[in-house]
Amino acid sequence: MTIFDVLTLIGGLALFLFGMNVMGGSLEKISGGKLESILERMTDKRIKGVLLGTVVTAIVQSSGAVTIMAVGFVNSGIMALKQVIGIILGAHIGTTVTAWLLSLTGIEGSSIFIQLLKPSSFAPVLAFVGVIIIMFAKGDRKKSIANILLGFAILLTGMNTMSGAVSGLENVPEFTNLLLKFSNPVLGLLAGALLTAVLQSSSAAVGILQALSATGAVSVSVAFPIILGMNIGACMPVLLSAIGTNKNARRTALVNLILAVSGVTIAMIAFYGTNAIFGLPFFTEQVNATSIAIIHSVFNIFAAVVLFPFGGLFEKLMYKIIKDDPHTDTASNQTSLVEDRFLLTPSYALDKVKEKCNQMALLAKSNISMSIDFLKVYSRIKDEKIQENEKLLDRYEDELETYLVKISALDLSVADSMRQSKYSHAIGNFERIGDYGVNILKTKRKMHKAKIHFSDDANKELDIMGRAVKEIIENSTAAFINDDLELAQTIEPLEQVIDNLKSQLRAKHSKRMNDSECTIENGMLFFDIINSFERIADHCSNLAVCIIELSQGSYQTHSYLKGVKNSDNRSYMKSFEEYLNKYAVK
Repeated sequence: MTIFDVLTLIGGLALFLFGMNVMGGSLEKISGGKLESILERMTDKRIKGVLLGTVVTAIVQSSGAVTIMAVGFVNSGIMALKQVIGIILGAHIGTTVTAWLLSLTGIEGSSIFIQLLKPSSFAPVLAFVGVIIIMFAKGDRKKSIANILLGFAILLTGMNTMSGAVSGLENVPEFTNLLLKFSNPVLGLLAGALLTAVLQSSSAAVGILQALSATGAVSVSVAFPIILGMNIGACMPVLLSAIGTNKNARRTALVNLILAVSGVTIAMIAFYGTNAIFGLPFFTEQVNATSIAIIHSVFNIFAAVVLFPFGGLFEKLMYKIIKDDPHTDTASNQTSLVEDRFLLTPSYALDKVKEKCNQMALLAKSNISMSIDFLKVYSRIKDEKIQENEKLLDRYEDELETYLVKISALDLSVADSMRQSKYSHAIGNFERIGDYGVNILKTKRKMHKAKIHFSDDANKELDIMGRAVKEIIENSTAAFINDDLELAQTIEPLEQVIDNLKSQLRAKHSKRMNDSECTIENGMLFFDIINSFERIADHCSNLAVCIIELSQGSYQTHSYLKGVKNSDNRSYMKSFEEYLNKYAVK
């Protein structure tokens, strides 16, 4: 084997890993986070978890990504440990699909049909079709499909390149002797585990073994322990992902390792025990790419079937190894609002942000509703609750904005980029709405301490404007949570009515001050409240504009407002007049 063969091998490995990365990333992007959402919602039974873990891993081509996602589910409290055990077992089975795809490189035969099935025949066609789609097609989905084709073609080309580079090793005694050493179960396990840990992918490690099988020097006795070791090595990225997580997430990463080690141990005892007693006739036979795929699949299915009934015992074992400490766990196990592990799937990460934005919307709405009711009667309980909600809103804004910055640095589709922009605008508006609720709280607190009261007319006017503000915050939060475009279009007319109410109420109260019916101090407090009302409505309008503009594929606030407030817009004028009558000040 010359230096040029080594360079060819390295180049083939680079193509193989790059193709796998492109194909897996594109498969993930085209799924749009739906696969992860299905996992989250449909794992109430362990058997469902196994089936779904198998299917999702087969699609995204990465057991590590799926298992790391499972760690994130547990760390964020979405799932319990017992639910993810099934997903882990299924992920181990699903990852074997890649080996079957790569086994196509070992197809032999002289018929035209067999020749067409060879990667050397159809990989160039896939690459050509992928390039044509990328050059001429529009839309993220079509381009993702093209990248899947390209990635698969590159992956197979890399596989063929590696196989060609090592084919000459069959006549090299040193290489054959090296492989014979790996027939030792312990050395084989270590080799497989180390290779997979370095590559961070069991699929890639199996692909390299399949390429080496082209030399004709790899036997069943060599391949079997190496493949089993790969399953242990695949646990390394998951263990690393659990650093800094809560105890349940660490239990999830550990149970993944223990399941892998248990499956390997049982399979080794069964395989080598059977060979020692009866003598397996195929023990020293040479393997090819297809044989390796069979061994990989049979082992993982066997391990899943054997270990499945003991899922409950494994769960209890994790609680024995990593024990709860009621005195320290409360503080140390506080989870973040959003999981960094979900960044592996940007669409799913954005789904999680949307859920938290919905919670922000409800907190902001609750604070405004309580603060408006608070104006009528002081309540210490509501005072404390509003402050508690405000602290939560501040935490939400801080963590979610930081998370969105991380998401923005990823390779996002146009749709996901628009969602990221929408959520960023929404987070800021919800936090500011909460701030104005606190401003109203502070104003009422001053009035309570100084025993200041407004006149009956002033209270009636605040009641009218308060009801309008309650309606606009109700509509804007509902429109955001449900992506209700029709409801969002009713917000801007109501915001204009609230602007008019502010002007009217300010004029009326100024007259009362001039007529000495109200003190200057009372007047300033009154103006503070209606200013807060008006600013709340402004932020609700911002939310509506965000929903409407982004549904149209752009974010151009000024152009939208210019069009919607035009007197020729009949829908706007009709809503405006209805609200004007509903909240008329007499």
